[in-house]
Amino acid sequence: MGFRSCFSRKAAFEWFVVIVLGLLVRTDHLGVSSVMRALLLSSDYMGLIGFFRSSAWTLETLTTKWCLSVKGNTTLVKHGDSVVMVTDGVKKAKEGRRMPGVKRHHQESENSSKAEYIWGHLFGGVGVLAEKAGKCFCVPLAMRLQDGVKTIFEWDEPEERQGSHVVESIKLAYQTAVHFTKAVLLMDRLYLTVPALRTLDELNGNGQVMQIVTKAKRNCTAYQEPGTRTGKPGRPRKRGATVKLADLFETALFSTAKITLYGQREDVRYHCVDLLWGQGLYKKLRFVLVEYGSTRAILVTTDLTLEPLHIIQLYGKRFGIEVMFREMKQVVCAFGYRFWSKYMPKLNRFKKKTDPDPIEQVISPREQKRIKLAVKAIEGFMFCAVVTTGLLQMASLRFSGTDELANLRFLRTNRNLVASEATTADFLRKNFISLLHRQPDLPINQIISAKQGATIDNAYSDDAA
Repeated sequence: MGFRSCFSRKAAFEWFVVIVLGLLVRTDHLGVSSVMRALLLSSDYMGLIGFFRSSAWTLETLTTKWCLSVKGNTTLVKHGDSVVMVTDGVKKAKEGRRMPGVKRHHQESENSSKAEYIWGHLFGGVGVLAEKAGKCFCVPLAMRLQDGVKTIFEWDEPEERQGSHVVESIKLAYQTAVHFTKAVLLMDRLYLTVPALRTLDELNGNGQVMQIVTKAKRNCTAYQEPGTRTGKPGRPRKRGATVKLADLFETALFSTAKITLYGQREDVRYHCVDLLWGQGLYKKLRFVLVEYGSTRAILVTTDLTLEPLHIIQLYGKRFGIEVMFREMKQVVCAFGYRFWSKYMPKLNRFKKKTDPDPIEQVISPREQKRIKLAVKAIEGFMFCAVVTTGLLQMASLRFSGTDELANLRFLRTNRNLVASEATTADFLRKNFISLLHRQPDLPINQIISAKQGATIDNAYSDDAA
């Protein structure tokens, strides 16, 4: 209900409530109409569809409110005074011929069930870690289309989303991090690039709102700091001797420790060194070479005050966002949207790289507006799915182990005291109507009743059952 101030019209806010609750309790994932079936709404389907293209809300305002809600209602994982955030990209196959943002993508996954190349959308997502009783969730904060939409956003805002996927992910993470004052951002090795570090420095400015912890490739090369000036004429050196980090595994002096990593106690060997990195950038970074079992990794951070063991443990939490993506796909079906525009040029899967992009031929302001509204609908649906996933996680963290959720559902192996998103969703889908029946004065109850055309109390009385 705290989102009411984000909508300029009451009707749009009520549809937002209906959509989020519908995604929360629906039992089928056959399009947006599943929301109608889940809440027994029999009319005004076009009103539901119209919400996603409505001018009564903006994604930036909703995201700000959601970040503040997560900050105030969740036990966040912190390192010092910084929250721990994670960012990554996710690709979803979409073959709509007139769906904006659809592009050919390469699948990095080693799963043989996935095609090497797909047509679809690339989303950049960012989440914040929250933990209770040993159960750690990555609570989603925002998801945006980050490839295939540069031309579309260039129509009105020439500087909007014109960077690479890596740069746009850094920007999105920073936009959410400012609501938490300070943050440590965990990323995989794809994000260690010179443009990403330049963007981070520009965003941080004189302050240090966000630091990053990531992973370097095995062939990573760094540089020692330049020595003192010799007094000879010429430009001062920007870097010293070259260091191949992989060679340090054989020559450096390693320390040993026993830490908890990925839920297990591990004996690790590590070596920490501060070096310059980035051709032409030469930014000082902290590198930690880690070895446990047969695994070797090179971790990197921009925070030169972080202890090596803390860097290792922090990066071990990065996988939480992969679990979040899985739950969004399988439990919430967050990518089950089908928004398109007839003004979008038909997708040509056989277009050559040298051929002009058909979207560049759209010059009519009216057609451009309709295509941008389709993009807004896609990202609006994703935001509703983000809120739905976050509500499931916050409900699990808050109510697991209480009398209300003492017996959720049978699990052959129950490993955690805190229920998963799937378990909480199953409970709500089975008990949502009875919960509303016991609380007829709830504002969300009244909104749903108005959309149904009858009160929940009358629709689900004992006689009707």
